[in-house]
Amino acid sequence: MEVILLENIDKLGSRGQMVKVADGYGRNFLLPKKMAVAATPQNRKWVEQQRVRFLKLEAKEKADAADLSTLLEDVSVSVIRKAGDKGNLFGSVTSIDIAEKLLAQGYHIDKRKISLSGPIKVLGEYTVPIKLHRDVTATVKVLVEPDEETKAKLKAAAEAQARTDAKAEAKATAAAKETSTEQVPSAEVPETATEAEEENA
Repeated sequence: MEVILLENIDKLGSRGQMVKVADGYGRNFLLPKKMAVAATPQNRKWVEQQRVRFLKLEAKEKADAADLSTLLEDVSVSVIRKAGDKGNLFGSVTSIDIAEKLLAQGYHIDKRKISLSGPIKVLGEYTVPIKLHRDVTATVKVLVEPDEETKAKLKAAAEAQARTDAKAEAKATAAAKETSTEQVPSAEVPETATEAEEENA
């Protein structure tokens, strides 16, 4: 079926554009959510009349997105998770988690705008893109940090590794010292030198 979009929809089209969509998608999703209207002659005429208003709305949305992008430049969110000895999370961090943390800081961002290529599954620092508008993408810093239990585990693992490294280093130093103190055989004295010494005596 053909519909006229009333909203900008990623990978489909922009507001005021007429597009073809699957019947089920149009009737069960776009039309009920008022994201589009059926492409009837009457609706086409109405969209033409609304074109200037759509352009102004588009310009405002883009400007608002650019302002929000500037604000988000210095924003970072921290997510506490339980993890294993090697930093692998028990579970993951998703766009919903990030959206909730941003909301707690006063930024209402739709989780669908948070462009995670996949759930975060390892402790660390991540730069996550947020598509605020089709022409404006912001980034936020996401810190995935260990809970207290995990911190204790990681500390113990690091200390054990440090002890192992220290032992290996001590062993290598001892081996090097042993090699350097081995007796080096004295060079044979040339015959001519010996004769010269006898003459001087």
